[in-house]
Amino acid sequence: MVEAPEGGSLPALLASPLRAALVKISRKKAAGELVKRALRALAGFASAMKVEYQGVKFGVDLDAEPGVADSGNLEHDLLDLFRVAGEAAQENKTALILFVDELQYLKRSQFGAMIAALHRIAQMQLPVALVGAGLPQIVARAGEAKSYAERLFSFADIGPLKDAPAALALEAPAQSYGVAYERAAIEEIIRRTRGYPYFLQEWGKHCWDSAKASPVTVADVDTATADAILELDATFFRVRLDRLTPAQKRYLRAMAELGPGPHRSGKVAEVLDKRVTSVAPTRALLIEKGMIYSPAHGDTAFTVPLFDEYLRRTMPL
Repeated sequence: MVEAPEGGSLPALLASPLRAALVKISRKKAAGELVKRALRALAGFASAMKVEYQGVKFGVDLDAEPGVADSGNLEHDLLDLFRVAGEAAQENKTALILFVDELQYLKRSQFGAMIAALHRIAQMQLPVALVGAGLPQIVARAGEAKSYAERLFSFADIGPLKDAPAALALEAPAQSYGVAYERAAIEEIIRRTRGYPYFLQEWGKHCWDSAKASPVTVADVDTATADAILELDATFFRVRLDRLTPAQKRYLRAMAELGPGPHRSGKVAEVLDKRVTSVAPTRALLIEKGMIYSPAHGDTAFTVPLFDEYLRRTMPL
């Protein structure tokens, strides 16, 4: 289980957890030569890709196997590595699953190499698979990296919670302590948070802190809302904004002026009094940084709700 850092290296991301998984397989009583071969392939892969951690060269306590995953071509070497690792897993009646969070941060060439390797592995029917998560643009990025990605993967859209599960997320933890919510209070929280899971947690936390007795009332929600917004402004939203250049901040502020969105790219350019083509590079960088995404061609939307309100509160147009 790994998390892709912004601008990080896929080989460095995979090497250590894959080594740990192979070592775990090697400890099985029935483990044979295929596991050692996979570890030797990993040694060659790490050497060819110059994998390092904080300046320290990654190593495996086995000599590399010449000609396996050591060409320096990431797409070919990943295929070799996944193949021998998959054969080792298959022999030991287990599977290797790569759980990768923040997939949108993978470089296009590295994302494409991983997709190509997994595609070939699927054709070989070896037990190696990917479970990934990321912002909405990963569907488009996967398609741009390899045209057959949409046929290889199932893409599940995990959006805001609907009213019933959002209410359950608030009520169930409180009920275990004998605390209830007024129905109007639940409805107000869902309206304020738009069903965004993290915001439901924040409002639930602040409702718990502000309420003096059960049930939690709309007045308690009003107090919690003020506290939650102050906390989000100081942490969640501010951290996102601090990563941006002045030009990127101005683009987002122009989007915010139009409301929650999505918005046509031309409308954002109009607010900025610029041509669409002149602000297109800024938009592309904001998508790359995970601040916005394109739900449809020519449309632009914020990746998290309420960000438009934060920008209007804190930035002059």
